[in-house]
Amino acid sequence: MKKNSEIPSVPLAERTRPATVNDFFGQNNLLGKGRPIRLMIENDTPTSFILWGPPGSGKTTIARIIANHTKADFYQINAVSSGVKDIREIIEIAKKNKFVNRRTILFIDEIHRFNKAQQDALLNSVESGDVILIGATTENPSFEVIPALRSRARVYILEELSKEDLLSILDNAVRKDEFIKNVPIKEIDKDFLLYLSGGDARMLLSILESAVIQEMKKDEIIISKEVLENVVQKKNVVYDKSGEEHYNVISAFIKSLRGSDPDAALYWMARMLEGGEDPLFIARRMVILASEDIGNASPNALVLAESTFSAVHKIGMPEARIILAQCATYLASSPKSNAAYLGIDKAISEVRNNEQFVVPLHLRNAPTKLMKDIGYGKEYKYAHDYPNHFIEENYLPDELKEKQFYLPTENGQEKKIKEWLKFLWKKKKKY
Repeated sequence: MKKNSEIPSVPLAERTRPATVNDFFGQNNLLGKGRPIRLMIENDTPTSFILWGPPGSGKTTIARIIANHTKADFYQINAVSSGVKDIREIIEIAKKNKFVNRRTILFIDEIHRFNKAQQDALLNSVESGDVILIGATTENPSFEVIPALRSRARVYILEELSKEDLLSILDNAVRKDEFIKNVPIKEIDKDFLLYLSGGDARMLLSILESAVIQEMKKDEIIISKEVLENVVQKKNVVYDKSGEEHYNVISAFIKSLRGSDPDAALYWMARMLEGGEDPLFIARRMVILASEDIGNASPNALVLAESTFSAVHKIGMPEARIILAQCATYLASSPKSNAAYLGIDKAISEVRNNEQFVVPLHLRNAPTKLMKDIGYGKEYKYAHDYPNHFIEENYLPDELKEKQFYLPTENGQEKKIKEWLKFLWKKKKKY
């Protein structure tokens, strides 16, 4: 090792952060030639947008590249440590800039951590063009960013970095960083390093640097699997939050719930939680499963799953694990039905692939006299006026009157639904 190789105070990921588009690895869908964000940078014409992607995929780096190349004033805040006061101070500066035809860009990292009031504070300024908003989030904007703000900013999805992208980032750091290139690295177990990083470039470089520092007093550095495991200290719970293992484990969890095995469901949930998975991601998937795989066989499943999502959002870890476990064991133990899921897919297929028929006159609303005169609502039978609050009537277009989309199962409460529908519709519908 060279004598002047002192440990830098700035992390490797920051020291090697790309300053230009040409130095950036990955995200060709956004930064390749002729692609939208590259054009914004090259032409210095940024508009408001939100970057949605996994950790370490380049969201902050893209914002920094824009900062390096734009003629606008650039401000960066983090939603964890900033609030409405910080936003308003920047907005006041932006308004003054606007009077002298100078643009202002506000980059908000982890924008999903802003609450509704904090996001509301941005609306008028983004809409009026006082500020150009660039947001970065690891969470689905559909859930975490208010609709009014989403409508004012395009959402760009960052892809998970490929193995080739990560290897390029790693090789670039080894070749160019002044500290790393001055230590005698003979060998790196790149495959295991990539596995540990979980597709996160920042994590990749952090683990590499920690391993180098740990071994730097040796005459020859071999960054082996054992060295990397010692650095990470989690060799028994390696969980790739944004790569293949992420999808493998969540798949095993969902299939365990669907397969009515609460023990397996708890095991796979524990794997995710110990690996650092966002508990809201797990809760959100259970909300979907409650309708897709349980449905009307146990309607309370959806109620509990939705309550679980809300409670986890409010409580956070580590206590949220108890709430998640209650929901998972309930869902796994509930009777199952995918009838509602199959039903809506059949109905959508009918709508997409076949002719669209007019709404029968007796089913149309008639708010005006003219509509009544031409037959809207005529001969409609009000179900509550008849025994069992039911009257046998055709509610589909005549051309589809024999169609059935929802076929209840024999499981749980859906069996009662099936028996009731069979009693009402007699032989007109087949249950």
